Amino acid sequence: MKQSLQLKVSQQLTMTPQLQQAIRLLQLSTLDLQQEIQAAIDSNPLLEVGEDDIQGADSHSESDSNLSREEPGEKAHSDDHESNSVDETWGEGIPEDLPVDSRWDDIYQPATPVRQSSGTDNGDYDFAARSTSDESLQDHLRWQLNLTRMSDLDRLIAMAIIDSVTADGRLACTVDDILASFDDEPDVEEEEVLAVLHRMQQFDPPGVLARDLRECLLVQLKQLPADTPWLKQATDVVSGHLDLLGSRDYNLLMRRSRLNEEQLKQALALIQTLNPTPGAMISPSETEYVVPDVFVSKREGSWVVELNPDIAPKLRINSHYASLGKQCSSADSSYIRDNLQEARWFLKSLQSRNETLMKVASKIVEYQRGFLEYGDEAMKPMILHDIADAVEMHESTISRVTTQKYMHTPRGIFELKYFFSSHVSTDAGGECSSTAIRALIKKLIAAENPKKPLSDSKITTLLAEQGIQVARRTIAKYREAMIIPPSNERKRLV
Repeated sequence: MKQSLQLKVSQQLTMTPQLQQAIRLLQLSTLDLQQEIQAAIDSNPLLEVGEDDIQGADSHSESDSNLSREEPGEKAHSDDHESNSVDETWGEGIPEDLPVDSRWDDIYQPATPVRQSSGTDNGDYDFAARSTSDESLQDHLRWQLNLTRMSDLDRLIAMAIIDSVTADGRLACTVDDILASFDDEPDVEEEEVLAVLHRMQQFDPPGVLARDLRECLLVQLKQLPADTPWLKQATDVVSGHLDLLGSRDYNLLMRRSRLNEEQLKQALALIQTLNPTPGAMISPSETEYVVPDVFVSKREGSWVVELNPDIAPKLRINSHYASLGKQCSSADSSYIRDNLQEARWFLKSLQSRNETLMKVASKIVEYQRGFLEYGDEAMKPMILHDIADAVEMHESTISRVTTQKYMHTPRGIFELKYFFSSHVSTDAGGECSSTAIRALIKKLIAAENPKKPLSDSKITTLLAEQGIQVARRTIAKYREAMIIPPSNERKRLV
């Protein structure tokens, strides 16, 4: 082989640690960003919350803060001057950028996560932990079982029944399966298992531990007062004609149940008050809160976009700690230099995140002004490429900005991705958003005759009369996405 020198021109994507940090902050949700900021404050002594935020959050403890800080009034006036002087002093020896493709963790220690306080160390009350119910359906049934007088053998059968319950409250196995699990107990018979099961079916919530839908509804009907109107008719329909009720064949149902239309309507109204999945009432659920990133409001005839000022505290560099670098040893001075540069990059990344979010949100409002004025039916088709061209950014950046970011509008709180949708051509040569088509489908179904609901083909015809050409399978796909049942399941008596 012969050695030789060659020149080669190529393009390669390189990312500095600052850019990596900015991209990571850009894709964080509001709650994750708050945790990231708190972690940065805990790990970097040169970062602190601004005085305005501290006074706003702890105005009730102003006297205590005065005791811990000397001359707070003078410090508030001199912070900006000291910060500027420190920046000028230290800016000469700190590099603006690090080498490309270097790792942030190789240069600075990663921010440690905020330790969650258990509330027992200092007596703090963890309201969220104590207000969230973690009780499962099995726990709820065991609690009621402990209050019920039973023999030891019946209690063992009851525990086996509770272990077989599903999340919606149904019994997941048959009586024979429960009986087979007691092969070592010759005294256990099928009648005894049924007796325990029927007794436990009186537990709360009503209808729990039923073996099928018919038994679930009948158990709930039996627990109603005897003088409940139309109780007998509803019981007859559930016990003997539940299959016809499920297929909504009301004509055949009226003939077999010997009820006229008005009587059947009253019986169905009572049946609709029952719960087919009683276990869902007890299943633990955790509430998820959404914090809007931007607010949109109409002022003097124009739409105004503002960032939520409460999503992140106002950070700044602690001028006192930064000034200590001139009085410390070389090792301490290097530590302060590194943390000062890290704090500057973090603040710059936060500012870049806010500016990018503001640009994207403003363009979205500009494009979707019709939605803000008139609702979903006026939504315009829009894709990531449209906003990327408008703000001169890459589509991947727009995707990061619009993920898990929310906008508070007079019509509700929406994720920024909600405003992006595909388009369908109209007869007039224009375009219609898929979101607007969904709104039209929902409007047509809401105004339909319940006795003769609109089929997907009929909805296609009605939209075609408005100049919107949509295939029937597309209508079915949009309808299923909105969890709207087909026409045969929407049919009901009026």
